[in-house]
Amino acid sequence: MCRLKRVSLLFVACLFLASPVKSETVVSEGARLITVDGGAPIENSAFIVEGDRFTAVGRRGELTIPAGAVRVDLTGKTVIPALVDAHVHMGYRKGLSFGQDNYTRENLIDTLNRFAYYGVAAILEAGTARSDLAYQLRAEMPSGALFRTAGRGFGMPNAGPGGPMRDSAYGVTTEAEARMDVQELAGKKVDMIKIWVDDRNGTVEKLKPNLYRAIIEEAHKHNIRVLAHIVDLADVKDLLRAGVDGFAHMIRDKDVDEELLALLKARPNVFFEQTLWGERRAIYASKPAWLDEPLLRETFSSREIELLGEELSGKSENAPAAQRARAMGQVNLRNTARLNAAGVTLAVGTDTGGVSGGQYFGLGTHIELEIQVTKAGLTPMQALVAGTRTSARILGLDQLGTVAAGKSADFLVLNGNPLDNIANTRKIDKVYLRGQEFNRAAMRARQAELGRPPPAR
Repeated sequence: MCRLKRVSLLFVACLFLASPVKSETVVSEGARLITVDGGAPIENSAFIVEGDRFTAVGRRGELTIPAGAVRVDLTGKTVIPALVDAHVHMGYRKGLSFGQDNYTRENLIDTLNRFAYYGVAAILEAGTARSDLAYQLRAEMPSGALFRTAGRGFGMPNAGPGGPMRDSAYGVTTEAEARMDVQELAGKKVDMIKIWVDDRNGTVEKLKPNLYRAIIEEAHKHNIRVLAHIVDLADVKDLLRAGVDGFAHMIRDKDVDEELLALLKARPNVFFEQTLWGERRAIYASKPAWLDEPLLRETFSSREIELLGEELSGKSENAPAAQRARAMGQVNLRNTARLNAAGVTLAVGTDTGGVSGGQYFGLGTHIELEIQVTKAGLTPMQALVAGTRTSARILGLDQLGTVAAGKSADFLVLNGNPLDNIANTRKIDKVYLRGQEFNRAAMRARQAELGRPPPAR
């Protein structure tokens, strides 16, 4: 009975993660507002939310306030648009467990809520869907982050994603087979198509060029963009010539060259996700300060935090595999900096939930921003653009990513200015999704309950 009571408490907490929908008009005043629309931050701002939309944005005292509006004083706070993570793997991670059995409705919704806790308004499941659950959740829009999906991705047989996700992808050997599978995905109206062009350090076969050309061509017939998992510079060049729309990782085998920059200049809408969070072991040589932030203890168990600290300690740096990974991590950072300087589109996609991404949903999205700034040379504003406006745009979520009249009211209230220090994106006071405050207190209570041992019988 005690055990049932504990489960019931967790279920009730889930029910109240999002506040009840209200139709009231709310005007928030006094915050520094970073709209991420290309303009300067608005000091002492005011913005009006009616239902799930921003209806007016400007300076305090300059807006016409509707009669009966609820007024909220945000003096001393900073407001930014909610984040968007355009590369995650849902459903396989549940605490320390990593397996196919975790791909359940309950776990998917829990993960969407974990993203929401960190102010992530939408995610893209990048090609590792196991069933129609992804499409069902996309349509239902439960509490938490919006679910977008690339359905099942493409690789050679038994050569797509890693670990327990491997069999989720189509394993194709002929162009006709590849086109038929794309048509199946088009029927499900996937948000993007994912392909794996990587030999996993010589352990599997890369998706062949004739196959990815057929996939790209067929996808474009259905107005679906194609996202490629890559490592090598040569593959990126050929994929660009084949018409690919974006890359799920940064080039990591060689420094980019003038030939690549010329190809990208001719294709200005092509985007790169750097997955710096997924490469964190290769980037950090010692434990970062953010491991001690209280935010981690609000959402992860002590063992999860301990394991994260161990993997970032640099203790295995002398192992050959670790040395190779560290070299590739440095190439990633150099290439990110060079493509950013060249004006190439960079978006935030973390690979969280995957083999290297781990179960640190939401946290990884914020740390990706920090690595972009502190180790790859982006300005804080450039990182914010990558993690809001750009990521939203490449997912076709034009209602997200900026604070402007007519946009969805998805935003974070922060206790610090991320333009002064990008780490301040993690100083979250409140999260609003679709005009409603997300109940972070319920999520903390649920995490605390999960961390306790079951009551004695």
